Formats: sequence, structure tokens, C-alpha cells
Amino acid sequence: MYFGDTAHLPYGDKSKDSIKLYSKRISDFLIGKGCKAIVIACNTASAHAYKDVSQRHPGIPVLNVIDPTVDYCSKKFKEGKIGIIATKGTIKSRIYPRKIHKHRKELKVAQQATPLLAPMIEEGYFDNNISRTIIGSYLAAKNFKGMDALILACTHYPLIKPEVEEVLDGVEVIDSATVVASELEKLLRRKKLLKENGRSTKRFFVSDYTRSFEETSKLFFGKEIQLKEDRIWD
Repeated sequence: MYFGDTAHLPYGDKSKDSIKLYSKRISDFLIGKGCKAIVIACNTASAHAYKDVSQRHPGIPVLNVIDPTVDYCSKKFKEGKIGIIATKGTIKSRIYPRKIHKHRKELKVAQQATPLLAPMIEEGYFDNNISRTIIGSYLAAKNFKGMDALILACTHYPLIKPEVEEVLDGVEVIDSATVVASELEKLLRRKKLLKENGRSTKRFFVSDYTRSFEETSKLFFGKEIQLKEDRIWD
């Protein structure tokens, strides 16, 4: 079950208190629908609201998208430089440098806020001259010179991963999707909550329906979907 807070996106320029409020209300909605675990599939919400959501639902496993990615980097890279592109909110929190250095003090971390990317992707502007120009401009930042890997620290960014890889030839580009999915499977198995067989159902909710977001969601999911509006803020 997916809930997209389209009424308030993007979260990158929202206050910490607002993000906490939104995240707690969304988690209430999901638990009310019978969810057995929650993935906070947003880097900014993971940075600011993970603790609050976990404390609000102590009996429910909660996974953020930051810790599994940091663990992956700290195990793979003993030294060198890790780059990060993300929304203003994630960069301002400095959560990635703090967590990476907690595991690997030897690693250098270079950050860059990329506020144009999420709305660009939501509007379907990727894999074209406009997106390549914007991506190339961001990745030309001097502090990214000589980096060994780049973390796409926004869950919108996997859609532009091929374009990023074109610019950063030879640099590992890391998106959290596969890493987090693997960690979720291990978490559910450990908690004896993993459903190994039988039918699965998929439901998609948004706080404010827009046709453009539905079209973008199809690109993420890879097939036709139907968004259902639930105005949880009314």
C-alpha cells in the first residue's frame, strides 16, 4: 500500500515540524488500513520524522531509506569520496554525512542540494535536453570532483539514474530502492511477518489527485495503476 502526499509535495522545502506532522498522520492512515510495516520512502521524511513515526507505532517495524544506504556505502567503501544529491531539506539536515562518518570516518562526503530535480521529474521532464542540462549543471560542482560514488538521496531520482551515469562515467551511482527492498525483506523475515506465497494486492493512495502524478507513478511502477484520492487533511 502506497500513500503519496501530493497535497504537500515536495517535502524538500518544508519545515521540520511540518514534515513530522505529515509523516505521523500518514503513518496513522497506513496502520488504520492494516499495514504490518512502514517504509518511509522519502529521504527528507526519513531524516526528520523516522524517530517520531517509530515512537508513535512501537509495535510496528518502521524502515527509513537512509540507514540501509549508509550501511551499504560503509561496507563497500573503506576510503574515498561519496557524493550526495538531494532536496534542500535532506542536505540541510546533514544526516548522510553524520551517519556515514559514524561508520567510516575516513570517507569524505560531498553534498549538493538539487531542488529542481524532483519537480522536474514529477512533470515528466527527464531523458531530454532540459533534464540533461540541469543534471549536468548540478553534477559539475567542484566538490564532486574525484568522487567514487554518488548517492541519489531522493526517491524520485532513480528515474534519472541513466542520465546521471552518462555524466559520471566510472562513478558508482547508488539509488536506495534495491538496498531498501532487500533490508525490508530481511526485517519482515526476522519479525516472522514475511508472506512467502499467495496473492498480493497493490493499492495506491494520494492526498490530492492529479493526472500528471498518476502518469509519473506509472513510470515508477512500470505498469498501469489507479490512484485513489483520500483527503486525510480535511
